[in-house]
Amino acid sequence: MAQFWKPGTEKPRLVDDEEGGVLFFSGGFSSSSSSSGYGYASIEKQRQRLPVYKYRTAILYLVETHATTIIVGETGSGKTTQIPQFLKEAGWASGGRLIACTQPRRLAVQAVAARVAEEMGVKLGEEVGYTIRFEDVTKPDVTVLKFLTDGVLLREMMDDPLLTKYSVIMVDEAHERSISTDILLGLLKKVQKRRPELRLIISSATIEAKAMSDFFGKRKKRRELENEENGIQLEPAILSVEGRGFNVQINYVEEPVQDYVQAAVSTVLLIHEREPPGDILVFLTGQDDIDAAVQLIADEVQTSKKHSPGLVVLPLYSGLPRAEQELVFSPTPRGKRKVIISTNIAETSLTLEGIVYVVDSGFSKQKFYNPITDVENLVVAPISKASAKQRAGRAGRVRPGKCYRLYAEEYFLNHMSNEAIPEIQRSNLVSCIIHLKALGIDNILGFDWPASPSPEAMIRALEVLYSLGVLDDDAKLTSPTGFQVAEIPLDPMISKMIIASNQFGCSEEIITVAAVLSIQSIWISGRGIQKESDEAKLRFGDHVTFLNVYKGFLQSGKSSQWCHKNYVNYHAMRKVLEVREQLKRIAQRIGIVLKSCESDMQVVRKAVTAGFFANTCRLEEYSHNGMYKTIRGSQEVYIHPSSVLFRVNPKWIIYNSLVSTDRQYMRNVISIDPSWLLEAAPHFYLLQQSNPLH
Repeated sequence: MAQFWKPGTEKPRLVDDEEGGVLFFSGGFSSSSSSSGYGYASIEKQRQRLPVYKYRTAILYLVETHATTIIVGETGSGKTTQIPQFLKEAGWASGGRLIACTQPRRLAVQAVAARVAEEMGVKLGEEVGYTIRFEDVTKPDVTVLKFLTDGVLLREMMDDPLLTKYSVIMVDEAHERSISTDILLGLLKKVQKRRPELRLIISSATIEAKAMSDFFGKRKKRRELENEENGIQLEPAILSVEGRGFNVQINYVEEPVQDYVQAAVSTVLLIHEREPPGDILVFLTGQDDIDAAVQLIADEVQTSKKHSPGLVVLPLYSGLPRAEQELVFSPTPRGKRKVIISTNIAETSLTLEGIVYVVDSGFSKQKFYNPITDVENLVVAPISKASAKQRAGRAGRVRPGKCYRLYAEEYFLNHMSNEAIPEIQRSNLVSCIIHLKALGIDNILGFDWPASPSPEAMIRALEVLYSLGVLDDDAKLTSPTGFQVAEIPLDPMISKMIIASNQFGCSEEIITVAAVLSIQSIWISGRGIQKESDEAKLRFGDHVTFLNVYKGFLQSGKSSQWCHKNYVNYHAMRKVLEVREQLKRIAQRIGIVLKSCESDMQVVRKAVTAGFFANTCRLEEYSHNGMYKTIRGSQEVYIHPSSVLFRVNPKWIIYNSLVSTDRQYMRNVISIDPSWLLEAAPHFYLLQQSNPLH
């Protein structure tokens, strides 16, 4: 069995090497007890083969002696699954303490927790558990290793600002720089000042280590000296763990491609025809692209005799049901070749064994927010060099691999940006500000951000929160509305809609709508709604359709056949039920009376207006092509083809979100009466005299 250094025993001797890293020579070690479970030895062997394993001693030593340890490791080095186990084995979870490991993505949280539970030979949800929004698979007093999204850990801070139950918090994939990660890093730095015994491990796959180290290294002097005396160094330690990479041959296209989905499909079929066995990983931008590519490959295989039926094509994106996610991780059947078509979730968060070929479209879906027009778009945008390198690296895990980039080498070398822009600098900050306010951080501008958000975005977010009645004239959370909105783990506009439903007597309906809005889509994608929709549905909009679908689903006895017949995604509906239960519990806790308005859809539409009044649009008088203008910002927008109102074009509508392709499309729209706007937000619309509501 392995030997490793246990805190409190004689320290291993250290020797500095040339590069300024630290080499270890064993001194007094204690060996860990071995376990005699069947199959344990082989898992233990697999663990010992991971690159991170030989750094076990080093990692434990650095965590013991430094407040913050930054670990730079390639994806696949084993850092995510192994480091939490090392910490547990070394006693960091004794005495009722917990070890947390955060991930930016829900799918990664579930996959990693399942893997670690399997390695430890325990049942998922007991010693090893996970928590994502609306799903808690942990057991109080039993769970010691907890995997969770950054966002969930932020919510935990609302009840326990100093995160007192955790001894070590590992922030994994920090280079992805999601908004939640950045806020979390800023808050953890504050928590450390009050809890010098808390250890942080920041792990990242790229060379952001220097920036992270500078961020955690900047401190006020007096406190520092007190803590240095406790033997904890406040200057972060940096440790580099090499991956287990083989050489990857990179191929570029000679001419720019017109359609990257089609190009990706052709490339997959060529690899399948000409290259030796090995699985293929394709990077596309989102569910629509992925579904299209899966369909194209299936059609191609059916019509052409050339392609043997040896392809197993699997999609991978965050909205995927659990059972389908698991197919992606299962071993490839003999004589078959797996083709995984994924969003950038497979770029860093998840390790897929068996991949030898990578096809990189060069794009991903990214959020871009324009605070001047107040429009947040999900835009298909070029990736950065850092991402391109990550993607290529996935091909070299099991043996030398090949990466096919669907862009020219000249473009990669001369036009691609080096790093992606942190999400906080290109997002709407409404949720983020409400979070900080709820944690009692009122001086938002003085908050220590790893990357500062733009002042325009700050001002716009404060303005929206003020208009929602969440902040008062002093920019403090209002009572009760502000605190209630902060309690609900959804976009503040949706939370406000839920709170407004209380006075309109339609909370049961609005909670259903909120649950559906929190799921990517309840429709089987690509189909839209090609049903004979009844009149009422068309008059009012998507939110009312959601209620009808929910009702139909319940009346059918939650039948998957019913879903199939109506182009509804069965797994999404199961999730809607789960989320709805959670939201009901939260609503009751914050004093909302659960009440149904039966079939009075006007109050439902009024409640939606109370939350989303800022997203109002008006049909242009002489528009033949259904063009709308937003009331604030006068943006040209159109109803998304998947909406039930697509051809109806009511005069006044409110949308839930905008997506941008060739035009700005409004998703999830509802028709309203403009007089409701003055009721819902007089202070917001009275200011807009130049844009009267008539």
